[in-house]
Amino acid sequence: MELISAIATAQGNGGVAVVRVSGDGALGLAKKMFPKKGEFVPNRLYAGEIEAEGFTDFGLCVYFRAPHSFTGEDTVEFHCHGGREIARGVFKRTLSLGARAALAGEFTRRAYLNGKLSLSAAEGMGEMIAAESEAQVRAGYLLYGEKLTAEGRAMQKTIKECLAAADADADFPEEDLSTDVLTKAGRGAEEVLARIDGLLGQYRAGKKIRSGVKVVLCGKPNAGKSALFNALLGFDRAIVSAAAGTTRDLLEGEIELHGVRFLLFDTAGLRERGSKTEREGIRRAENAAKGADLLLYLKEEGDGVKLPEGVPVVTVGAKSDLGKKRECDLCVSAKTGEGLEALRELLYERGFGRENDGAYLFEERHREALLDAREALRRALEGAAAGAFTELVAEDLKSAYTALGRISGETASEDVIEEIFSKFCVGK
Repeated sequence: MELISAIATAQGNGGVAVVRVSGDGALGLAKKMFPKKGEFVPNRLYAGEIEAEGFTDFGLCVYFRAPHSFTGEDTVEFHCHGGREIARGVFKRTLSLGARAALAGEFTRRAYLNGKLSLSAAEGMGEMIAAESEAQVRAGYLLYGEKLTAEGRAMQKTIKECLAAADADADFPEEDLSTDVLTKAGRGAEEVLARIDGLLGQYRAGKKIRSGVKVVLCGKPNAGKSALFNALLGFDRAIVSAAAGTTRDLLEGEIELHGVRFLLFDTAGLRERGSKTEREGIRRAENAAKGADLLLYLKEEGDGVKLPEGVPVVTVGAKSDLGKKRECDLCVSAKTGEGLEALRELLYERGFGRENDGAYLFEERHREALLDAREALRRALEGAAAGAFTELVAEDLKSAYTALGRISGETASEDVIEEIFSKFCVGK
């Protein structure tokens, strides 16, 4: 493969920068830039001088022999000091010795093409790099560790066994195997359908891991929303005033609960009257509530606020330090901190749920592949139950097999592959 090179670490001042080279001639390039006595032993770090473009730096060099490298090709890494110009000088030297600048995601793409990882594993790596929470790192690591690919291939294996029986029926019609084949196809389709439904059940939780759990604080004016909002954040983000209607627009803050991001929105108090500006704030508050994953409703006696249907609610009685105890999930005090820890736990339980911590289905591409496979399997199941021709049932099974192959990349289109790797940074 053509020799490619890139700076693999973030640009800027730092302790160490890494310049990665992969492809035919990587070892020969290393020998020219990093003179040392004796041969390079694979997987061993050597300390010495790196001859960059116009200067010399003292650093480390490591050689990975194909196929035992990330890309599956001969690969060399130079670990130099982390100044911007130092890394750039080392990189420019690799180019002058015959390498070309790598494209975005080209190292990972080569790893995929050389069978070092599946397409979904590559997406998991990208998810880890872009992670904004511990949960997103964990979910990305499960994907990178081929968890979803293994599930997809296990389901493909079941379908393949059904297809093998169908092929035998077509090759030996005199044996009259159709009834047994259709029965086996039906059982196989049911088994795979159950596994697909289990995976699809993760998708909502997976989206929350990636995007965060949207929690909207709502209630009447002066119910204590802004004070509770600040208390949950741990700093003063919203203006707190005894005057009703102080909050006019949506205020956003972020906290992390058990590694999951929660996006908190403080909203205008809900009431019928008010100035034009306040009414606009109320309209925005109502729209935010409709799109929330969870409502944190500060309940006042007899307030009669109408909340949107279908959105989970945690009801809170605020200002417990003033003796205001109401019939609700929790009574809290933003001033003293009473009930705040219990409230955080309740937000996590109802907004995300501990059973979802192992979710790893969050890519829309994976969801669409599973939905297509499910639809094809349902057709196969209906055909098998109705005693359809074995060939027709087999066609639906093949469609399901192909759909599941899109997850690992086995049957993914070139356009999809191109789009996935174009999102990666240069050097990865």
